[in-house]
Amino acid sequence: MSPSLPESPVVAVESAHPWWRSAVIYQIYPRSFADGNGDGIGDLAGIRSRLPYLAGLGIDAIWLSPFYPSPQADAGYDVSDYRDVDPIFGTLADFHALVEESHASGLRVIIDIVPNHTSDRHAWFQAALAAGPGSPERGRYIFREGRGPDGSLPPNNWVSNFGGPAWTRVPDGQWYLHIFAPEQPDLDWTNPEVVAEFQDILRFWMKAGVDGFRIDVAHGLVKDPDLVDLPGGAEGHLLTAANTNDHPHWDRDEIHEVYRGWRAVVDEVGGDRVFCAEAWVPNPSRFAQYLRPDELHTAFNFDYLNAEWDATAQRTAIDTTLDTLGAVGAPATWVLSNHDVTRHPTRLGGGELGLRRARAATLMMLALPGGAYVYQGEELGLEEVWDIPAELRQDPIFSRTGGERVGRDGCRVPLPWSGTAAPFGFGPAGEPWLPQPAGWADRTVEAELADPGSSLHFYRAALAVRRSRPELHEDGLTWLPTADGMLAFRRGDGLVCAVNFTDGPLPLPDAAAGAGVLIASRPDAVDGDPAGARLLVANSTVWCAAN
Repeated sequence: MSPSLPESPVVAVESAHPWWRSAVIYQIYPRSFADGNGDGIGDLAGIRSRLPYLAGLGIDAIWLSPFYPSPQADAGYDVSDYRDVDPIFGTLADFHALVEESHASGLRVIIDIVPNHTSDRHAWFQAALAAGPGSPERGRYIFREGRGPDGSLPPNNWVSNFGGPAWTRVPDGQWYLHIFAPEQPDLDWTNPEVVAEFQDILRFWMKAGVDGFRIDVAHGLVKDPDLVDLPGGAEGHLLTAANTNDHPHWDRDEIHEVYRGWRAVVDEVGGDRVFCAEAWVPNPSRFAQYLRPDELHTAFNFDYLNAEWDATAQRTAIDTTLDTLGAVGAPATWVLSNHDVTRHPTRLGGGELGLRRARAATLMMLALPGGAYVYQGEELGLEEVWDIPAELRQDPIFSRTGGERVGRDGCRVPLPWSGTAAPFGFGPAGEPWLPQPAGWADRTVEAELADPGSSLHFYRAALAVRRSRPELHEDGLTWLPTADGMLAFRRGDGLVCAVNFTDGPLPLPDAAAGAGVLIASRPDAVDGDPAGARLLVANSTVWCAAN
């Protein structure tokens, strides 16, 4: 029987706001969550078997990374059929059962949608290759003639996000655009057929019962019609504060018409569904445009994810987010880890220091107004896995850069559930698709369930308190005066969150000095000094009942 947590004794409070404005959503990377059939790859059956565990955590919803039919050139983000399930993950019947069982467990279901590109095995792209230049089939993608006397040079100087050029030549001489891998040709979103197709895809999955969509590369669909060169070449590829206006293939103004159409489709169907955008847009005012009332509901806050472990940097990221999103009436969506970035215990220092800071960062995140996302395995305190052998790495970033960039495999290693050796209960048999560290024996769900001081128990306790506190489901916060190196804020009239970013103890603010501790990131977080002051120890967070 799969390990599971007992039912939470805390009942969620009622809120006047839509559920998604303050939801905690758990990201499932299906390949690495749980394997139900023993082939070493996670699947829908594995997820279904772990629903009691997920419900016991105290989350509100799950988000599934892609499970569609795919050649897996980019771990499912190269979709060959948007209306089915890849056999390695199961069947449509399995998906319907997962939705039904999740809803019965009190969990909503959000799925990934990948609109910037398809797989090169998608029927549309295969038809485009067969039809030839100038055909309607090629008009669904971005095909162009090359430069130079014989067209042997790419149409422009754009580069792939995964390394190398962003163009691949086909046998008839034309080139097609792929901002990611060559197996991921970019769609042409000026084509009405593309627009209509994705609106129909949304309807298909809403009919299947999904509660929302996470939009992959949400800022990348629309390209400059003249395909102008990147100023500065490859150095101008990514959006920065210096080049955020009029980039030729990121954050184009025309993209907002696409999302107004999507919002109209979702509002027409109804059911309190939600969009969450993956939009790497560093300009706060342009980022907020995606969340205007007639566009998307939420978007990941990557400025917060990337902020240094420093009180000033964190305060700046939080204030900027709340100010700019508040202006359009949108909630913040906080996140610390996902399938594309280094796990936050590693980013924040690694080892015991990284884990201490990670718990403190998580507790602060859960106290901020808005929603939050938790990435599978962070509740176990898992760190990034760096020592994956080159021959076992599967991220195209690694292969396309010749190993110069290690890629994202290290945050995608299959979860440890039980036992003292690999595969750690990940599946009934077989080696997992990526190797698990031997040191994970004390990080399994089974081991952490038996340890009251574990990360798992900490996450469950924090989520239970969050669900029980009405002020954490409302908007707004009030900053409190503190010592340098600390942040403290009040939520409503009843809760104070204080965070010590330094390597030494700091006095708690007056509003928390005599208050009861609701939860802390470590058992000894609050201490006293000889003068009688209450101190918050280094790299720690505490929630107190406000004085």
